[in-house]
Amino acid sequence: MRAAVIRSFGGPEVLEVMEREGLIPGPKEVLLDVKAAGINRPDVFQRKGNYPAPAGAVADIPGLEVSGVVKALGAEVKELKIGDEVFALLAGGGYATEVCVDEGLCIRKPINLSFEDAASLPETLFTVWHNVFQRGGLKKGDRLLVHGGSGGIGSMAIQLATQFGTSVYCTVGNEEKAQFALKMGAVKTINYHQENFESELKDFGINIILDSIGGSYFEKNLNLLIEDGRLIQINATEGAKVNLNLLKLMQKRILLTGSTLRARDVDFKRALTKEIKEQVIPLFAKGNFQSMLTKVFTLEEVVQAHQYFDSYQHFGKIVLIMNG
Repeated sequence: MRAAVIRSFGGPEVLEVMEREGLIPGPKEVLLDVKAAGINRPDVFQRKGNYPAPAGAVADIPGLEVSGVVKALGAEVKELKIGDEVFALLAGGGYATEVCVDEGLCIRKPINLSFEDAASLPETLFTVWHNVFQRGGLKKGDRLLVHGGSGGIGSMAIQLATQFGTSVYCTVGNEEKAQFALKMGAVKTINYHQENFESELKDFGINIILDSIGGSYFEKNLNLLIEDGRLIQINATEGAKVNLNLLKLMQKRILLTGSTLRARDVDFKRALTKEIKEQVIPLFAKGNFQSMLTKVFTLEEVVQAHQYFDSYQHFGKIVLIMNG
């Protein structure tokens, strides 16, 4: 098989497409002929040496989401068969023409989705569903603020929350990204270079905030949330150490939570996959979601793909196609 390998930690240039031995699925795994693989921020962190793969995952091949065709079955696989078209969440190894993945983490690809669009879904879909819906308890009529509304997580959160009757507001970095977020279904965008999101939204009654920034955003988030609000942290790119006013937390009865997904055990991910299959995939099958895909590269263009991902201009989702 061919795979994009991290030769050493650093910039995009450390990625190199190499030949690797073919894979054999474990008892509960399927072997996929990968058609496309999504690119996500954790891939960049791994490339830089800041986010090692969890135990048991491929250590030097990034990639947390793929789409493809089942081409071999483990001895205990019960539901999938050879030839099934699926997309799947991985703990690593997605930038390759083959991957082995637990059957329980695979979702059959709706016929109306391309392999490229399907590969752009799992990481953001699983992250948003678990954090916003399961942990945050999002319900119809809530008002959700998403920081970074034009990114992969942001655009998934906008679409998914909107499908469940929520008004979504988001911060963005420029007008092009604002228009993309509005196209995804946001009702209002705030350009964080020009406006203060706290003052812009203080009269809107925000119930839930999905934040990947941390740092100076933390106190503003607490100030902005109404009583019984929920603040959900999924990253802290501006800084993980913040000052917390416990009195404010208690007075507003704010729920503060957060999580990481990659290192969770396979039983947790199977249960999460099952719920997503039941609650979300029918919406995709009905064509209720817009493509978040904005750029496609071949596996051989992985360096250029990461250069683009690292640039300020990128938004939406970027995928690699394997071309056989």
